[in-house]
Amino acid sequence: MLRFSRARVLAVLAPFLVATGIAAAPALADPPAPPGTPTATSFDGISTVGPLFRHGLDQNHGCTASVVASPGRDLLLAAAHCVSGTAAGWQFAPGYRNGQTPYGVWTVTRAYVDPRWMSSQDPQYDYAILQVAEQSVDGRRTALQDVTGGNVLGQAPRAGQTVTDVAYNAGIDDSPIKCTTSVYYTDGFPGFNCHGYVGGSSGSPWLAKVPGTGLTEVDGLIGGLHQGGCYEYTSYSPALTWQAYRLVLRATLGLKPDVVPVAGSDGC
Repeated sequence: MLRFSRARVLAVLAPFLVATGIAAAPALADPPAPPGTPTATSFDGISTVGPLFRHGLDQNHGCTASVVASPGRDLLLAAAHCVSGTAAGWQFAPGYRNGQTPYGVWTVTRAYVDPRWMSSQDPQYDYAILQVAEQSVDGRRTALQDVTGGNVLGQAPRAGQTVTDVAYNAGIDDSPIKCTTSVYYTDGFPGFNCHGYVGGSSGSPWLAKVPGTGLTEVDGLIGGLHQGGCYEYTSYSPALTWQAYRLVLRATLGLKPDVVPVAGSDGC
């Protein structure tokens, strides 16, 4: 999913359309954002969130993933529409910023998605669990979560709840963005409004502090309705339920992973 406005897409295509003699349709601008919509800001990042690289760190990264706490200490939460095939060999760079990898680079080995995503790409199940390999750190076999920590898997946020989304827009040698805002619902999908989330932000976690514990939980991720939204200022999530925990259990038990189909149209 490339979350660009219609006007921006047409602007990019305009030179090609002129050169080939194809008449461009009038630009259709996105509807105006609701008053008071905030804008995401760049920052130094956090240890539990990073971009996914499909073709190595010298190529542009795509979607965002986050470390989810698990018994095996080796799992990521991502958007299912970002995943295809086994995802084996993809690389995760937690805390990535300006091309630096302060917490190392970790290799994906397996992917798990809900059966309803496998069969029909139901947007309410647009989430995936990715398993990553251990690696040697200071001469010891070490799991990802031992280095980065992990976010506790939560459930769908309530309307009005405040969440902070940490994301990487597609690119290379760049920095993460974040936005803290409140949640609303559209057709059963949690959503928030904040400018600045475009291609690459899919899979980025909706984070919230667990009162009285010092823990951070992930209550959503950019995905779901229209694979995360049609307008750059609107982001959606699937409504996480117990089925997401089932994926964590499948990965923890080492059950058969999935070969994930390529995502279809986002419907925008």
